[in-house]
Amino acid sequence: MEKKNIDWSNLGFGYIQTDKRFVSNYKDGAWDEGVLTEDATVVINECAGVLQYAQTIFEGMKAYTTKDGKIVVFRPDLNAARMADSARRLEMPVYPEDKFVEAIAKTVEANAAYVPPYGSGASLYLRPYMFGSNPVIGVKPADEYQFRVFATPVGPYFKGGAKPLTLKVSDYDRAAPCGTGHIKAGLNYAMSLHAIVTAHEEGYDENMYLDAATRTKVEETGGANFLFITKDNKVVTPKSDSILPSITRRSLMYVAKEYLGLEVEEREVFIDEVKDFAECGLCGTAAVISPVGKIVNHGEEISFPSGMEKMGPTIQKLYDTLTGIQMGTIEAPEGWIKVIC
Repeated sequence: MEKKNIDWSNLGFGYIQTDKRFVSNYKDGAWDEGVLTEDATVVINECAGVLQYAQTIFEGMKAYTTKDGKIVVFRPDLNAARMADSARRLEMPVYPEDKFVEAIAKTVEANAAYVPPYGSGASLYLRPYMFGSNPVIGVKPADEYQFRVFATPVGPYFKGGAKPLTLKVSDYDRAAPCGTGHIKAGLNYAMSLHAIVTAHEEGYDENMYLDAATRTKVEETGGANFLFITKDNKVVTPKSDSILPSITRRSLMYVAKEYLGLEVEEREVFIDEVKDFAECGLCGTAAVISPVGKIVNHGEEISFPSGMEKMGPTIQKLYDTLTGIQMGTIEAPEGWIKVIC
C-alpha cells in the first residue's frame, strides 16, 4: 500500500480531507448497516435537531503506525463506551459499541494511505460523531440521527516540542453540577470558546476551570484533564462528577502505577494547594501530555519548580511510556492496542 504524497514531518494539527468516511443512519427505531462513502458533505434539513437544539456528541482518537509497520488504534472500546454514555445523557440512541469499533476499523483501513509513517511524529486523527438529523421545532429529542466517522492526518499538537503552558484561572464556569461536563457533547465546547479566545487575547495559553458550586476545586481546562505531581512524586488527578473521563488520563494513571511504580490518587484538588505541587500537566488525545509552567489566579502567580523550558521529569516519563506503548516500542497491557492492518 503506497502512502499519499504528504510532507508528514511538517503536518499541522488541522483538517485534511481523506478518501473515505463511514456513515450510518438511525430511523424508525433502528440503525442501518452503515457504508463507507467518498462524499464529505452532510445534507440536513434547516430545522434539524442538531441545528436547533445542539443535539450532538463526538469522540476523538488516533491511529498510528507502529515500529513494526502495523496500523493500530489505541483503546477504541473506551471511546465507544464513552460515546454511549454521552448518547444516553442527551436522549440519543446508542450506537452499538461493537459496531462503533468496527466503524473505526473500516474508516482507518479505507484511509490507510493517510496514516503517517512511524517516526514522523504524525498520526491519523479520527472523529466519530453523531447528531439529530430530522426537523425538530419543539424542544424535544430528534427521531432520526446520523453517526459518522471521518479521518484526517495530523502532525504533533505542539510543533517543535511541548513548551510549558501558562494558564489563567477562568472567571467562567465550564460545567454545572449535575450538568453535562462528564460527557463529550458539542455544547460543552461551544460555551468554552469565548473563554479561550479571551484567555488568548490576555496572553494565556488555556483556562483552568474551577467547580461551579464553590469555585474552590480544580476541574479541567476547556479540552483536557489535569495531572499533578507532588514533591514526593505521587501522581494526583482531580475527582469530580463534572469532569470528562479522559481515556488518556485513565491510561496515564495506569502507566504511573503499573509501569513506573508511582503512587497515584484521584481526589478533590483545591486551588489553594496547587502551589504545593512540583509539576503540572494537561492530558488528552491531541497532545497526550502538555506541561504547565505557570498558573495565574487573579494576579497571584503559581510557578511550578519544573519551570517554563521543558516537561518536568515525571511528566516526561509518563509521556515517553504512554507514547512508547502507542507506537509499539513498549509492550502494551492486554486489550489496549487494536491492530487494523
